[in-house]
Amino acid sequence: MPADATGGSGDTYTGGLRKVARVVLLDPDDRILLLNGHEPDDPADEWWFTPGGGVEGDESREQAALRELFEETGITDVELGPVLWRRMCSFPFAGRRWDQDEWYFLARTTQTATGATRLTDLERRSVAGARWWTCEELARAHETVYPTRLAGLLRRLLDEGPPAGPVTLDAEIV
Repeated sequence: MPADATGGSGDTYTGGLRKVARVVLLDPDDRILLLNGHEPDDPADEWWFTPGGGVEGDESREQAALRELFEETGITDVELGPVLWRRMCSFPFAGRRWDQDEWYFLARTTQTATGATRLTDLERRSVAGARWWTCEELARAHETVYPTRLAGLLRRLLDEGPPAGPVTLDAEIV
């Protein structure tokens, strides 16, 4: 049930607080791109989440966001904006517990075709695809989506624009 346990350094994650950069990617029609993930050994245990993953080495969170977006979606034509939200989360995935400090960056693109280009082994076993969602579709969705209040957060973002500074979301511990 991760928001993302599959990105970047995910195959080698051994515990501790993982720094994560996530991307709230919007197209010209204000649709958001979400990835469809599932437990590696149980495709029925599925959810939707924003692209992104763990910071590697000495890269910045901005660099990690752009790298992860490219690896998971193939999208490179991106205007990376401010950090919208921050969230702490902890969840079981792929037989271990993941503790993450996630930063959600706003990004815009005109490139809507997606194609995973450099998935890790864990991602190949747990990411089933990508989909662009309208805010209305997201609000009506019965699927599990992370962060859990994403539809409302997106609506507020579209109505009011980015917040003056990052908003701290409720921690999600599963």
